[in-house]
Amino acid sequence: MDTPTSPSRIAFICAMPMELKPLVKKLSLHKTEIGGVTVHPGTLGGREVVAIVTGMGTELAAEGTRRMLDALSVDRVVVVGITGAVENETPIGTLILPEVVVNSATGTEHRPAALGDGKSHGKMWTTDVLLTDAEHIAGLRAQGVVSLDMETAAIAELCETRGIPWSVFRVISDRATDGSIDEEVFHLSNQDGTPNPRAVARYFAKHPGRIPRMARLAKGARLATETAADAAIRACSQA
Repeated sequence: MDTPTSPSRIAFICAMPMELKPLVKKLSLHKTEIGGVTVHPGTLGGREVVAIVTGMGTELAAEGTRRMLDALSVDRVVVVGITGAVENETPIGTLILPEVVVNSATGTEHRPAALGDGKSHGKMWTTDVLLTDAEHIAGLRAQGVVSLDMETAAIAELCETRGIPWSVFRVISDRATDGSIDEEVFHLSNQDGTPNPRAVARYFAKHPGRIPRMARLAKGARLATETAADAAIRACSQA
């Protein structure tokens, strides 16, 4: 546990290792353990930063965030990663800075703190359920939802409980109703966000014709994670 005199920090929170990777590279972060929590500390413009991976879904996101906040003094949390578009026309690589993040399980709305000079718009919908039904997605669009994720609301709730400002930088990596992701694809990852090699092998053995589609999905994810990291770093540099 840090002492009260420890320098303040910005904490970058990612759900998956692929979201963390660009931050580690761009900020030359190193891996260590503090208070039983695996963290990646470093500096940004002379200010301490730390990055963590929580795993996928609201439960792991809340638990990972709680453990980090118990172990470290943090004065701002920045959620960084990918998000799914609800509009099929939304370009892959589009930065989403939501005005509101909604917990789909409770309907609770969370408002991120402004960070950087980007303009916020729309709602981000946090859900533990893979949403691909066109009618359901249309209903969300009608409510002003622009993208879907699985962790942000849980992180926001914990930060607000502790009085810590939080912001979110997520980038479109896929689209909910364009067929790029279904239940099979969703379960190619373990809950900690790492690939499941056996599931991947079974998937390609069953669907060899889908290799190009999966390659496009992977390319979109790489673009999204790089763009999200760049946007978060730039905004924090301006703070």
